[in-house]
Amino acid sequence: MKHLSLAVHLVLGLATCLVAVNPVDAQVESARVAAGLSRPVFATAPAGDPDRLFIIEKVGRIRILKNGVLLPSPFLDISSRVLSSGNEQGLLGLAFDPDYDTNGYFYTYYIAGTGAGNSVIRRYTVTSNPDVADPNTEYKIFRYPQAFTNHNGGTIEFGPDGYLYLGLGDGGSANDPGNRAQNGLELLGKMLRVDVTMDDFPADTLQNYAIPPSNPFVGDPNFRDEIWSYGVRNPYRWSFDPSTGDLWMADVGQNCYEEVNFQPGTSVGGENWGWRIMEGTHCFN
Repeated sequence: MKHLSLAVHLVLGLATCLVAVNPVDAQVESARVAAGLSRPVFATAPAGDPDRLFIIEKVGRIRILKNGVLLPSPFLDISSRVLSSGNEQGLLGLAFDPDYDTNGYFYTYYIAGTGAGNSVIRRYTVTSNPDVADPNTEYKIFRYPQAFTNHNGGTIEFGPDGYLYLGLGDGGSANDPGNRAQNGLELLGKMLRVDVTMDDFPADTLQNYAIPPSNPFVGDPNFRDEIWSYGVRNPYRWSFDPSTGDLWMADVGQNCYEEVNFQPGTSVGGENWGWRIMEGTHCFN
């Protein structure tokens, strides 16, 4: 778990430097920027759009905070399609297409179905009104069944390479009872990387994506081709550093240790982040 160690040292080192130079500059304050939201879980914006913030409500709505004002009508309401009854289920992720300015595409990640449900990625398109999307433009990209109602991950994001990344939790319950995170033939407990501009599965209406040929396990019979890295418990939030391409991943721990995993922008993938063998830097199972 040297990636964790490096990440923690980098963060602590930076914090120490800031405090030593000027403690006042290192202070962080909170301020309310919007009210009237229902269980907001994530916020983002298209590249080059400084005036709007798109806020996800867990129940299945995307709201817009425009110039500091929460618009009364949702940008998108798919609450009838989203399974949000479980505490960790719901509409969890949003990513704008790299060519959003020209094609109007954006991608949602949510839990659909009943019971434990399915992790799905759906593409939608904005209308001629930039503050309103059309729910009837739904295009199915990805679907994978969940084992339990928790550990659903939550973030989708386009990488510097133009591919779409998705972090999936280990399927839930406690202690990864199916050892899914270490099973290369399972997509749960993994970071995935797919190409949403092509379709390698034309006969499957629920799977409309392609496998990047440079994915680290392409052709390996012991791993699914979609896998970018593995051994995560629940990578709920993570992001790319836009200036370096480095990936910083927060992985929710089991009993004692949370993880911040660091993957440099030069990585070719294939990392094993350790779960359920390790929790943080400590042996778990």
